[in-house]
This record gives sequence, structure tokens and C-alpha cells, in this order.
Amino acid sequence: MNAESGAGTYSVLIQFHGDLPFFFPRSAREQPLRRTLSEKTSIKDVVEACGVPHTEVDLLLCDGEPVGFAHQLKQDATIQAYPVGCAPDLYASERLQLRRVTGFVADGHLGKLVRDLRLLGLDVAYASTVADEELIAVSLAQKRALITLDRRLLMHSAVQHGYSPRSQVSEEQTVEVLRRFDVRDLLNRYSRCLRCNAPLATVQKSAVMDQLEPLTRIYYHEFRKCDGCGAVYWPGSHFAKLQARIDRIKAAAG
Repeated sequence: MNAESGAGTYSVLIQFHGDLPFFFPRSAREQPLRRTLSEKTSIKDVVEACGVPHTEVDLLLCDGEPVGFAHQLKQDATIQAYPVGCAPDLYASERLQLRRVTGFVADGHLGKLVRDLRLLGLDVAYASTVADEELIAVSLAQKRALITLDRRLLMHSAVQHGYSPRSQVSEEQTVEVLRRFDVRDLLNRYSRCLRCNAPLATVQKSAVMDQLEPLTRIYYHEFRKCDGCGAVYWPGSHFAKLQARIDRIKAAAG
């Protein structure tokens, strides 16, 4: 039935592929989903009404044809929604998301994930306390992908690129981000400050001597200093654990 002029209701049947059902309540993951509408509605609004942010959907088929998020539904339709990385040979030229983004901004609940990404040399803007509006503004102004556990934030119309980690474990979240944004070839461990995100530069021990504890002066000889906040780094007693963590992440990310 056509509802373009208020002539009645119409029905939309939606199938979510890959891991997109992650966003459904566990008690409501039976597919396909059916939605009854009474007015012309964008396909973006219908998808997000099901709980799936537009940033997570890479391909939309309406009655078998690829469409964009602005596509208007006004009569009975069948929709297929695919995440990034799913069915890569299907309408490859009609994808809705950038496969590769190299800069990120993360919300205040993802401090451990941020540490891992910076440890691997990736550019991640972060503050432990920050308003949603500022996260969106930074994402837009600096062309960063927004990483957040708040799916409603990713549904904001101004957000262009983003991701919601599926895991609650930071190491697994890191692997997810590396895969989703195709940045595994950019990893450069120990090249970025864990505190402020600025690049690290190798320095002579004599240049940072006044910042070192007495035992550090005796036992360590390789140092890096942050170009931003001035923090000094060296391969201390925790170094082996960091190396093992990085190796696990890189192996899992492929």
C-alpha cells in the first residue's frame, strides 16, 4: 500500500547482515524485522529506529537495488543492510562508509582502548571528560572517526564516520578498530605519547637527565620525549608486558 499522501499504512521488512544484530536487544534478535509506517520516511530513520547507527551500515539494498541513507520509503519494501566488510563483492561501488580512516576521537569511557591505539602509534584525540557536542565537533573539524559505546551518539546526523566496539575488553576493542578502519599497515609502536597523543622523538639521555629518578639514570639509556607535553619514556620494567600486549593485538588483527 502507498502512504505518500496519507493513504494508509505500509510495511517494511528489514534484514540485517553480519554483526549488525549486535545492536538489537538479546530478546529481539529474530529476523527479518518488520516495521509498519504511515508516512514517507527516510531509510536512515527506519534503520536507526531498529537500533543500528548509520555509521555501522555500509550497504543498503531496497527491493534489491542499492540506495543511500536519504532514500525515501513510501510503500511496501524489503531492505537488506550490510556492515563494513560484509559481502565485499556485492555492489562494491555503492558502499556508504569509508573503509579507511586514520584519525580517531574517543569518548571518555574508552581510556584503555585509547592507550592501546596510541601505543601502536595511531592518532587518537581523547579527554576523560568531554561533552557529546565537542566529540562531534572534533570528529567533523579534524575528519576523525568517532569511537564510542553510545550508539545514540553515532546516530547524530552530523556524525559521518564512527564505530561502536562490540567487545567490553580493551584489547579486543583495539583489534576491532584496526580491522574496521584498515590501519594495520600504519602501526608504529612507541611513536606517540600515551598522555597527550603528540609524537615522540628519540633524545639523548643527557637532554632528559633532570627528569629522571636516580635509579632510572643508572640503569636505562634509551629515551624518547613527547613533543607536546614533554613526558619522557624509556623501556622500563613494564616493557616486556607492553611488547607482549602489542604482539597479541597485531596477531589477532592479522
